[in-house]
Amino acid sequence: MCAKFVSRSLLVFMISVCFSDLLKAQTVGKTAPFVAVHNGGMIILFIVVTVFLAAVIFLKLKTSEAISTAKKKKQGDEEGRLKQYISNMDSKQIEEFIQYKQNQKKQHDTPGNGANKMLLILFFLAVSLLFNQSIYAQPSGKNIASILGNTGVIITIILILIPILLGIVLMIIKVKNVIKQYNRKQNIEEAEKLAAFLKILPDDTIEETLIKRKAALDYKLLNNELSGQLKAEDEKGLININTNSTLPVVAIKKKALKRPNIDAQLSRLILWYIGCATFWLLFGTTIGEYLGIKFVAPDVDHLSWLSFGRLRPVHTNVVFWGWASLGMLGLGYYIVPTVSNTSLASIKKGWLTLILINASVVAGTLCLMAGINNSGGEYREYTWPVMLLFAIGLVLTLINFLQTVAKRKTKEIYISNWYMIAAVIFAIIIVLVAYIPFWSNGLGDTIVQGYYMHQGVGMWFMLFTLGIVYYMLPQQLNKPIYSYSLGILAFWTQILFYTLIGTHHFVFSAIPWWLQTVAIAGSAGMIIPVVAGTTNFLMTFKGAWYKIAGSYTLPFFLVGILFYFTGSMQGTAEAFRTANLYWHFTDFTVAHSHLTMYGIICFFVWAGIYAVVPRITGKEPPQITVGAHFWLALIGLLFYTVPLMYGSTIKGMMWMQGKPFIDGVVFMAPYWLWRAIGGSLMWVSHLFFAYNIYKMLAGSAVADVKDIALEKLKNEQNDFGIIE
Repeated sequence: MCAKFVSRSLLVFMISVCFSDLLKAQTVGKTAPFVAVHNGGMIILFIVVTVFLAAVIFLKLKTSEAISTAKKKKQGDEEGRLKQYISNMDSKQIEEFIQYKQNQKKQHDTPGNGANKMLLILFFLAVSLLFNQSIYAQPSGKNIASILGNTGVIITIILILIPILLGIVLMIIKVKNVIKQYNRKQNIEEAEKLAAFLKILPDDTIEETLIKRKAALDYKLLNNELSGQLKAEDEKGLININTNSTLPVVAIKKKALKRPNIDAQLSRLILWYIGCATFWLLFGTTIGEYLGIKFVAPDVDHLSWLSFGRLRPVHTNVVFWGWASLGMLGLGYYIVPTVSNTSLASIKKGWLTLILINASVVAGTLCLMAGINNSGGEYREYTWPVMLLFAIGLVLTLINFLQTVAKRKTKEIYISNWYMIAAVIFAIIIVLVAYIPFWSNGLGDTIVQGYYMHQGVGMWFMLFTLGIVYYMLPQQLNKPIYSYSLGILAFWTQILFYTLIGTHHFVFSAIPWWLQTVAIAGSAGMIIPVVAGTTNFLMTFKGAWYKIAGSYTLPFFLVGILFYFTGSMQGTAEAFRTANLYWHFTDFTVAHSHLTMYGIICFFVWAGIYAVVPRITGKEPPQITVGAHFWLALIGLLFYTVPLMYGSTIKGMMWMQGKPFIDGVVFMAPYWLWRAIGGSLMWVSHLFFAYNIYKMLAGSAVADVKDIALEKLKNEQNDFGIIE
């Protein structure tokens, strides 16, 4: 009821202020500066008086509640009240019989007082008039304005208000303690009355009330009312009970099943691929982290080898050809023979490919830091002898995969092999087109550059990782892919449309207008394979969404699928000429490339690694560090991309308005800070990933007591020659 009065009084206060503001509108002009300063002083006064009034209302409510409770105790039925105490006793209180614990219901309704209501309303009216007293009297103008605007006066007022407010707080505490002591005294008196009542309580009353009450309170279920007395039998081994009684820090995830009968030499090859990929991920993203810091502190160093122009291609090429390529190939060497139900054609070719690609990345990194490059476009900075090593490795991989599929023991070629073998073929073609010098002159070189860098992303990285998902996602969900036909549709339409879109990076350039239009049309056509693939993956989750909570691989797959759709659709939107006017040459393209290469490729590769390595080694990564890796990578990516996309859009609009170029540079400074923060989180997540790889490769597995006991018995039998 008091809350209603306060709300009504506030309403009166607001109406009076609005009414007085309407009157004040007639007195603008010279008095306006005074009104602003005067209102500032009135606000301070209003805050003080409001705090004081709130304290008074709070104390009044507490005292009224205490008085009302005391009156009810005196006027009510004392015997009935004491019996109520007895009926509310718990088992321990009944057993001890001398302890007392009062369960008193709080009273929420406090009777109002007409005089108090009127005083409250008058108070708000008075304060509201103080805000606008300039309506009724001529202001003194500059004198009052200068006094209230003086810094010393303001500080003095604040210093005076501090002890006043502290005094109000202390007063509330003291009065509240007095009320608390009064309530305690009332409870003690009530307890004495209850004790006296219990002494004279007849035995038959005890039998009827207390003993029955204790028996009811002490009743417990036997926990076999539904199951019965018989123990459960598990003839098929379907029940798996977790006997770990400790409280887990993170939710317990399902462990990977160790794959039987996997070739030890192939396992060693796969783990070397993944280990080298992890090293290049740490190295490449450490360079990227340093570059992100340079955006905020450009003068952090003055060494030519560490200049931005040299380190930036080191970062991109290392994560492209070192991390992503080796990680994908390592998973490919596991998937291709697995879905073909046969062994890998040549382990030796696999090792030779690993050596050649690593040599290519090492030589390319040293050359770029020394200033030796191809003088070409983006991702084409390696000189041709360096990239030749990489191309030879791809040729060996293609031969190895084709020979493995040729001797398959299954009738069909599973769709994963379609995607991965096609990706290797396109990668070889892309490298040849980019480095053969016949057409690398003038506009021809520009067209080749657009073809090379876009086909590298879409026809090498994207196509290969989609092949990984088509095997790993159904395997982790333990159900078949939703639609084989959608997968084939996405495969052929991606080959049809993606090979046409490279030129959309050079819209409004000297490249023929019709070729630009073909690239834009191809970008729009990419909606077909992206929607088909996304639908196929998400529908595979149908009926199995609950498995995400119990898996540490499926969240990576799900994030990769979502970014596959959003990042690809963003690329289609960027291709149109209107979007190019705003986003081209801005940091939007940087955000987009990270959204695709990191959000799609990296998350898919991580998911595959977390699914494959435990099946090979039998060792699980720590779940808490897998979670840290996932969330730091995801949050860091969002911190990196979203501010850059927003800031770059505004920057493009500034260019469209004819603003100076330097204004856009200054404007992007805070967004580059967010880029550095997001990049730092991503880099830290890679440290967790590397630690998880270490634990899966070299970590010690938890000893199984049952296995040790059986092994001991077997050894004893061998010692005594009992084994047949």
